[in-house]
Amino acid sequence: MKRDYFEGADVAVTICAKDGTILDMNGKSRKTFLKPGLKDIIGKNVLDCHPEPARSLLADLLANPRNNVYTVEKEGVKKLIFQTPWYDGDEYAGFMELSMVLPETIPNRVRKPKPESK
Repeated sequence: MKRDYFEGADVAVTICAKDGTILDMNGKSRKTFLKPGLKDIIGKNVLDCHPEPARSLLADLLANPRNNVYTVEKEGVKKLIFQTPWYDGDEYAGFMELSMVLPETIPNRVRKPKPESK
């Protein structure tokens, strides 16, 4: 039985192939990104869903896999966007985006390394 760990998560998860084809979206992603009247965008190209300059950035991420992490604010809601390559075995397969709403205040906990034992 395949489990979909992201389906009930409070984070939008979108997965694309290396050619930009949207392969999967969890429920939060569908709720966040589907425009009224659209039932699905799986199978569409992610580049067609973005205006410039985001479109060019995404095209570059697809061609040159690397992490892209930033925050965005819209209508007073701040989100963390984390875009990262994913792999099928050792082969680059595309990228995934995780988008999550950030609370107004976030604690920052600094972890100190454990002292080495002698």
